[in-house]
Amino acid sequence: MRAMTARLQPGDPAPDFALPAADGSTLELSSLRGRSAVVYFYPAAGTPGCTAQACDFRDDLGGLQAAGYAVVGISPDPVAKLAAFAAEQSLTYPLLSDPEHRVLEAYGAWGEKTLYGRTTTGVIRSTVVVDPEGRVALAQYNVKATGHVARLRRELGVG
Repeated sequence: MRAMTARLQPGDPAPDFALPAADGSTLELSSLRGRSAVVYFYPAAGTPGCTAQACDFRDDLGGLQAAGYAVVGISPDPVAKLAAFAAEQSLTYPLLSDPEHRVLEAYGAWGEKTLYGRTTTGVIRSTVVVDPEGRVALAQYNVKATGHVARLRRELGVG
């Protein structure tokens, strides 16, 4: 098992990336410069917790976008699985595929975690808010799948 990667802190430069999206495009973080971005990392499309979290972002997307935030979800799932998930759940924000875990590792969202009393290596459910200049404004690790988006909105002052 690989050791857990370092976690990002506010003020750190957000690692740039270019990943394939569910819609067949490629999204680069640098393309979002000039606006804030909520980048969230989740273990697997279609699982109950990840579906609840994705749908919370979907349901709050208008308010987040009105406050100047783009939303991007990243998981190790293949593009085809993400495309099916986005269609099933009517998700209109980008879902990106990181099967080699490069971006997950760069953001500190890949490492050891305890699941049902067992230590495994995998995605650490995390959210990183990137400011318009490309720096980390907020980094949260081991977040809960449900209730997280409402808490994030309060912390960002998004009404």
